[in-house]
Amino acid sequence: MKTSTDDEHDVEHGKFSRSNRGVKLSNQALLSGIAYCLSSCGMILVNKFVLSSYNFNAGISLMLYQNFISVVIVTTLSLLGLVSTEPLTWKLIKVWLPVNVIFVGMLVTSMFSLKYINVAMVTVLKNVTNVITAVGEMYLFNKHHDNRVWTALFLMIISAITGGITDLSFNATGYVWQTLNCFLTASYSLTLRRIMDTAKQVTKSGDLNEFSMVLLNNTLSMPLGIFLIFVFKEVDYLLTTPLLRLPSFWMVMTLSGFLGLGISFSSMWFLHQTGATTYSLVGSLNKIPLSVAGILLFHVPTSLQNSASIFFGLLAGVFFARAKIRERSQS
Repeated sequence: MKTSTDDEHDVEHGKFSRSNRGVKLSNQALLSGIAYCLSSCGMILVNKFVLSSYNFNAGISLMLYQNFISVVIVTTLSLLGLVSTEPLTWKLIKVWLPVNVIFVGMLVTSMFSLKYINVAMVTVLKNVTNVITAVGEMYLFNKHHDNRVWTALFLMIISAITGGITDLSFNATGYVWQTLNCFLTASYSLTLRRIMDTAKQVTKSGDLNEFSMVLLNNTLSMPLGIFLIFVFKEVDYLLTTPLLRLPSFWMVMTLSGFLGLGISFSSMWFLHQTGATTYSLVGSLNKIPLSVAGILLFHVPTSLQNSASIFFGLLAGVFFARAKIRERSQS
């Protein structure tokens, strides 16, 4: 006769958990996975809708509004005692400021690239970030990768190049912004690793959880975002655009803010319920329906060659995730 321990199966292998009430799927893992996929796909699609379908020419303002929503929600949850956050001291702000500047640059360039490039190509081009990060790890942290990882990275580069060449809606401005975004995203990842330990030393608890990082990043981004709005002359546009008088537009904008915060919460929840292995694979596989949805929803003109390049790039992303998993397991 099996014990209750024998009846417990690993969620990462897609099996079930047996309880006294019968066999049921692990609800927490399933719900967190669905929430993570929906929020991550929804965020990109809604941003694309705002920037392209509404033709909203103030990407920095959109970013600022989304960050403001995140600050309000996290602060409210903290005051209610539902989440714990670190107080924003001057010591912590000074340590975190370089990371935050890169964070804002990463968000701004993402907005600008998404306005000019279709969702599927943005997804494929973002793979270049993995290449830059891997090279940075090698030089900054003396971390060496095995041949499977470098093969996957090479495939990502090939897919990005062939995708750009065959892109029927190619826009040079968008590709420049996306290239900058790849470098800034990689820089954010690499800088975060160096700054994290220092930041923890200046906090009162000696730790810095996900909620604290969300609050810290989004709060510090506000003054810099306001400055950039004036630099890019978005204020004049905001004063004249009729979009801000449309309730439906504000609803979509607000939805994008909730989705942005939802990515932070759901990714942390999903990672806690499953593990790095499932999280990495689901994140890579999630790009496939996102790319298809982007092409269908926004009626993107495409060719067989471009579709093949996009699909090739998405598979390279999955191959990269699996290669990294094997690398971690062997280290």
